[in-house]
Amino acid sequence: MTSQPDTMRNHWWWRPGWSVGRRFYTWHLTFEGQDDVHRLAAEYRSALAPLGDILTPIPDQWLHLTMQGIGFVGEAKEQDVHAIAEASRVRLAAIPAFDLQLGPAVLDPEAVLLRAEPDGPVRNIRDGIRDAIQDVLGEAPEKADGFTPHVSVAYSAADGPAAPIAQILAETDVASARARITAAELIVIHRDNQMYEWESFKEVPLG
Repeated sequence: MTSQPDTMRNHWWWRPGWSVGRRFYTWHLTFEGQDDVHRLAAEYRSALAPLGDILTPIPDQWLHLTMQGIGFVGEAKEQDVHAIAEASRVRLAAIPAFDLQLGPAVLDPEAVLLRAEPDGPVRNIRDGIRDAIQDVLGEAPEKADGFTPHVSVAYSAADGPAAPIAQILAETDVASARARITAAELIVIHRDNQMYEWESFKEVPLG
């Protein structure tokens, strides 16, 4: 998460390795059935709606907290992914379920984000997953540092000034949301439709 940006950039550029049709194994915290999270996201979607198509609002179904990637389907071996899930099951069983507070929204150059606090338990989950990946693969992809837990409610869909978005956020007074985190989800994700959409591969409960 950065300080207040002056300009926005289109989030939907193709990152290295990504293209239409590609699928990726990754871990998220997801929010199915989390009515308070959906309430908060809906309030921000409504507040930001007058800005039109410069933002891509995220439907409740695809709200997520990005955790840790594994690799592209076809490159990561499925048997290794199953082994990582099982290794994670042991490690995450040692982490109790917890409540997470989301909000208020802040602005990133590519998204409108909800702060996630406390971040310690989220980092503990990620560390456990990374340790499980290292158990199976010998090393974990992506950097261990630089991780800031957050949930995006909208992505920037165009390059342009940040001020109109920042003004709406400053004028929007909504109550933070509470989420109950009881599991981490290993998913197969794609971004074919300018949205992060996925199928569940394995859900791993916390202790």
